[in-house]
Amino acid sequence: MKKYLPRIADNILKNKLEYMSAVIIEGPKYCGKSTTAKQIAKSVIELQNPDNKIQYDNINDTKPSLFLQGDKPRLFDEWQMYPVIWDSIRTDVDNTGLKGQYILTGSAKPVEKGIMHSGTGRIARIVMRPMSLFESHDSNGLVSLADVIAGKEISAISELDLEDIINIMIRGGWPETLNVNGQNKYKIAKEYVESLINEEIQSLDGKVRDKIKMGAILKSISRNVSTVTNKKTIYNDVINIFSTEISRPTVDDYLLTLEKLFVLEYVPATNLNLRSSTQIRTTSKLQLVDPSIAIAALGLKSNDLLNDLNFTGFLFENLCYRDLKIYADSINAELFYYRDNKDFEIDYILRTENGKWGAIEVKLGAKQIDEAAQHLIKFKNKVDLTKSGEPIFLMVLTGSKLSYVREDGVYVVSIGNLKN
Repeated sequence: MKKYLPRIADNILKNKLEYMSAVIIEGPKYCGKSTTAKQIAKSVIELQNPDNKIQYDNINDTKPSLFLQGDKPRLFDEWQMYPVIWDSIRTDVDNTGLKGQYILTGSAKPVEKGIMHSGTGRIARIVMRPMSLFESHDSNGLVSLADVIAGKEISAISELDLEDIINIMIRGGWPETLNVNGQNKYKIAKEYVESLINEEIQSLDGKVRDKIKMGAILKSISRNVSTVTNKKTIYNDVINIFSTEISRPTVDDYLLTLEKLFVLEYVPATNLNLRSSTQIRTTSKLQLVDPSIAIAALGLKSNDLLNDLNFTGFLFENLCYRDLKIYADSINAELFYYRDNKDFEIDYILRTENGKWGAIEVKLGAKQIDEAAQHLIKFKNKVDLTKSGEPIFLMVLTGSKLSYVREDGVYVVSIGNLKN
């Protein structure tokens, strides 16, 4: 039997079930949603099981409330296959008022017309991603994001070197990779991308989509990961670099499909109060849910990444974004980025639940730390602190070995030390 590695979402799920009637866990396939939910659920209905399809279809068409019969909390795995379950749950919890009754997992956003009512006040949401380095035991967790936010002293040494980080990015945060020995664990992300292009894009809503076009779009996103990229750039990439004919509405549809499958994410821009009247760019930054997707889509190997450390830096930022999102979500914080019309950019702005903020620069190597720290201080001086308040931290998140606080107060944190 496979050993279950605890996830940060475990405690979030337990807590939400204490005060909400139902919780939906969303995220890409194979990131561990079902396994996490099964640690708590007392009964499970796996809606993707083909052996039970006729039975489920009959219940769906005749008496959907039969889906709800079972010990609570009851888990509906891949609930979007039968969207009527949402309304059945909503009706049931309205009538009973009981908490902690249902858990739903979904790897795709359902067709909206299949859901009749809002779950507001009844159904809470959790977004799961592939495992962070702390969850996969690649980070030793000696530095807590919560401690950085609290302004505490830190001192730690990471066990990861550059080759380790590159191999981790190729492997990705997919839980199944931890159950595979040798080089085969690096093939799982490739299998995921092939499944995504050949199966998932078709099963989302039954609409036929071209595999070659989707593959080209995914390659373009991968080339532009961790950058502020608009749809026009992706369209031009597909036409000019990958020599694939495509229309702009098709680009829009395929990007939306990847978003609905929880593969593509957009980091929103933020507009802190500045001392000057500098205009802020508002185009979102592109990120994938895991850097292994970009690496697999482009067919890259470890030597490719070692020989192009500039591009590897963007992939490393994608890795850091994934982990930061997981850690930030656990404390109800949000991530943004900043970029003005003079191309002055801060990789991430973290905003806490009470409106406090911190700034983060991501740098792969130790030689970039000093420049990044000065960049953060320059940004702080651009902000009108009388309106936005002092930053609660300035941090360089790095792939280097050491975590410490500089004399200027800037935190230097190794991704191999970080946890929530």
